[in-house]
Amino acid sequence: MATVIHPQNPLLHLRSSSSSSLFPSKPKPHHLPTSTATAAATQHLLSLSEPQQRPPLVSSYPLNYSSSSLIDVDIDRFFSLLRLSVRSCDLSLARAVHASIVKLQEDRDTHLGNPLISSYLKLGHVFGAYKVFTGLSSPNVVSFTALISGFAKSSREREAIELFFRMTSEGIEPNEHSFVAILTACIRMLELELGSQVHALVVKTGYLDSVFVANAIMGLYGKFNSSFDYVLKLFDGMPQRDITSWNTVISSMTKKFKYQKAFDLFRDMKRNNAFRVDYFTISTLLTACTGSFSSMEGRALHAHAFRTGLEANLSVNNALIGFYTKCGSVKDVETVFQRMAMRDIITWTEMIVAYMEFGLVGLAVEIFDKMPEKNCVSYSALLAGFCKNGQAMKVLDLFVKMAEEGLVLTDFTLTSVINACGLLKDTKLSEQIQGFVMKFGFGSNAHIEASLLDMWTRCGKMVNAEKMFHRRVSDPDNSIIWTSMICGYARNGQPEDAIYLFQSSQSEGTMVADEVALTSIFGVCGTLGFHEMGKQIHCHALKIGFSSDLGVGNSLISMYFKCYNMNDAIKAFNVMPSHDIVSWNGLITGHLLFRQGDEALTVWSRMENASIKPDTVTFVLIISAYRVTNSNLVDRCRKLFLSMKTVYGIEPTSEHYASFVSVLGNWGFLEEAEEVINNMPFEPKASVWRALLDSCRTHLNTSIGKRVSKHILSMEPQDPSTYVLVSNLYSASGRWHNSEMVREDMRQKGFRKHPSRSWIIHQNKLHSFYARDKSHPQEKDIYSGLEILILECLKAGYVPDTSFVLHEVEEQQKKNFLFYHSAKLAATYGLLTTRHGQPIRIMKNIVVCGDCHTFLKHVSVITKREIFLRDASGFHCFVNGQCSCKDYW
Repeated sequence: MATVIHPQNPLLHLRSSSSSSLFPSKPKPHHLPTSTATAAATQHLLSLSEPQQRPPLVSSYPLNYSSSSLIDVDIDRFFSLLRLSVRSCDLSLARAVHASIVKLQEDRDTHLGNPLISSYLKLGHVFGAYKVFTGLSSPNVVSFTALISGFAKSSREREAIELFFRMTSEGIEPNEHSFVAILTACIRMLELELGSQVHALVVKTGYLDSVFVANAIMGLYGKFNSSFDYVLKLFDGMPQRDITSWNTVISSMTKKFKYQKAFDLFRDMKRNNAFRVDYFTISTLLTACTGSFSSMEGRALHAHAFRTGLEANLSVNNALIGFYTKCGSVKDVETVFQRMAMRDIITWTEMIVAYMEFGLVGLAVEIFDKMPEKNCVSYSALLAGFCKNGQAMKVLDLFVKMAEEGLVLTDFTLTSVINACGLLKDTKLSEQIQGFVMKFGFGSNAHIEASLLDMWTRCGKMVNAEKMFHRRVSDPDNSIIWTSMICGYARNGQPEDAIYLFQSSQSEGTMVADEVALTSIFGVCGTLGFHEMGKQIHCHALKIGFSSDLGVGNSLISMYFKCYNMNDAIKAFNVMPSHDIVSWNGLITGHLLFRQGDEALTVWSRMENASIKPDTVTFVLIISAYRVTNSNLVDRCRKLFLSMKTVYGIEPTSEHYASFVSVLGNWGFLEEAEEVINNMPFEPKASVWRALLDSCRTHLNTSIGKRVSKHILSMEPQDPSTYVLVSNLYSASGRWHNSEMVREDMRQKGFRKHPSRSWIIHQNKLHSFYARDKSHPQEKDIYSGLEILILECLKAGYVPDTSFVLHEVEEQQKKNFLFYHSAKLAATYGLLTTRHGQPIRIMKNIVVCGDCHTFLKHVSVITKREIFLRDASGFHCFVNGQCSCKDYW
């Protein structure tokens, strides 16, 4: 439940909660405007409650009426006035009727008491209804049911349950309305066990055939993953159904990401001519289309809504805005908004979300300013949108304005502000916001603390994060804290710590893994290439019911292909109930890491046929695919690059130009690539020039490479990788003097290469190696084995390439440097610890050097073993002296 505070007085906390007592607190009296008719009726009834006014009422009736007849006439009038009070929302009139009934001493009779209870509940006056109920001499099933329903709908679910137990203990058998009321309470409290017991009682008493009761039971089971199958079983067994039955089962399928099943049910519903879809059906299915990115289905639903006259419905239009935000264009969203005759606060907020999603921050702010009414959700949408678009300072500016104006601050508000501090990575600012949060009493909020912990990990302050973690680690509701800490370790290059923490949480039962934790830990397994651990956690995800989650599915695709298992990555994609653009991009990325350009382009064709809307990342990937195709498809790549803006409305960025230049350079079009860079409509980043320089190294073109290197060194004079790339270019073309000059320049400026690290997984443990590393417990065995390998490879024709040694030392010493690179140490350890015939799997944090690449090809011949290596460029598979990259990476 959301907690809100007043920014000027932290003691003014307003919490949404339900009392544990059966006696609800007396609410403040309502002050509702009354019509002339209801005011007159109220005044007349109040006069009747005075003793001296009673005779005129009696004398107005014929003399032959008995006293009981007079009461009957009054009762009929009371019923009419109670109905009038409900229609007019006039609590005063209902109270006047109540006073008159008390005066007649008929308030203990259910004949009058039950309508009073019902009227009070419809007017939102639970206390009044309860007061009437307690005054009844013998409340019946109608009395109990009315109050149970009132409690259940007024956030007093606990009292509703207690009252239901009291009713059954007094021997009063529930009716269908009683069961619907108690099931409503169970649904609101997420009480599956109690709801199952009520279900059993429903079956026992024979009310399962009631459409209303069956709908309520389906609504309960639809809330839980573990009981999801019961929804379909109940639905299939219903002898009769109404529109609510269909809507309930379709809604349940949608909430559990069973989008295709929801669409199938909708088609079944349309074939049944007895049912006509309503606004709820359309809205729910549009949500399913949004979740599954089903553009064609959504547009068909829009057309159906138009034909059936539901397009003007407010809920349908709001759902259409949400759908087109994810599966359409900003023009589609604006068209729906402009046609709406009626808008509510949800409409305006959806427009803010839409514009932020499309990156149109200015238009989102404009919509916010135009809103006729704003609430905390509107502000939260704007703040979250700023965060999404990386505009952290705007988040802080709006937050200060909200605080100065005394607006209510929610935990969602503060979460966005904390996230903004994380984006800025400003330690002092982060300390200030943490102090603000503590001052206003949010320090005990698990979600806020998790955001603060996440903020510190983004600032790189792992010590602060760990202090927060250890302070909350023993709390009962701490899963979100564990999740944030796992994500923090993964974010800060401490994947081993992330794995260890996750394993500890599961073995100790201290964390319930949710979709965020699973997504993060799958990412860690992929980064490390921890295949076996990833498969085990995948089984765990299936067991606890997260296999259908979109984020979990996307992370599974990534984890499997990073672990050199493209087949399982494809399977993970195919079994997902729905896909978003991240899913498709992930599948394409996997094929690219395996250098399967043609397969990546096949996926792109499937996307186009399915009318999937590509994003900027998609085009970076697809352009890159033409670099690793089996044949020269540069002409098709040129057409695609030119069509980005004209056909797809996406402006090419530096990343797109870098990919395009890399394609041209790979296929030998170096002059054209240089011309493309020179004609760019904006200043090219160093990454674009670096793509061309890499191609110059491959094609030994030092003339263009020299011009390119000057551009890069002027743009990034502090980046050592640039010097390494230039040095390697000269070395590859035999210009050793120039290569040595670049290295000397590096030494004088104090630059060093990023340390190369290789690792291998053995018996579920990660074994890391750096160059000339002697920290491993089996160091002696590893070095002895490597020396034997080197001798055998030298005999087989291996010639060490000393151009990769950036040190001014003797040639023999350069060879010694080369011989003990991290990849060679990892490969040796793998050979020592795996059975003959098993492949060796090595991971490396940077691109493998040419010498190690050559060495591993010879090792694959000598040992007759497959060696798989994943580096920063992709995968290498060494078999019988050949590499899958064809010596280009």
